[in-house]
Amino acid sequence: MAVPDRPSREAAVRADLEEVFRAAYPRVVAVAARVLGTRDEAEDVAQEVFLAFARSAVPAGEAGGWLSVAAAHTALNHLRSGRRRTSREEAADDGGTVSPDVADTVVTLDERRRVREALARLPRRQAVALVLRHSGLSYAEVAAALDLSPGSVGTTVRRAESALREELNRHAPSE
Repeated sequence: MAVPDRPSREAAVRADLEEVFRAAYPRVVAVAARVLGTRDEAEDVAQEVFLAFARSAVPAGEAGGWLSVAAAHTALNHLRSGRRRTSREEAADDGGTVSPDVADTVVTLDERRRVREALARLPRRQAVALVLRHSGLSYAEVAAALDLSPGSVGTTVRRAESALREELNRHAPSE
């Protein structure tokens, strides 16, 4: 009795995955790093994003925008989930190392943390638009990725920047 051919696991892999990966990986990592602040964690997010892309039916021609948005969403999810809190606290409590300008380092790290926390509190669409634009995507690319008209990207980004400033002010440390 003949056994029907089953598709192998390898056959389920998209034929265009390697090409899309090679073309889009640097941008996906850059978008995630813009949100997360570290390349290591951004690479973890990129891995998740490409696994999702491999299972998707997104055409290769639309992959760039889809991957950028997925990177921003996934990084924001990581940021919001608090998974990073423990590793951040451990990294900040490095104990014996002293940098030449400790005050500047502490202030810079605190400001970055505050911005990331404020970004995580923004409405998802605003946060993604802001991250994509400040990750180097053009207005046209942001528009395509978020299904906006190119003329509305500037307004969306300005509103997101304004909302981010409001969040930062609302949660400013009291002196």
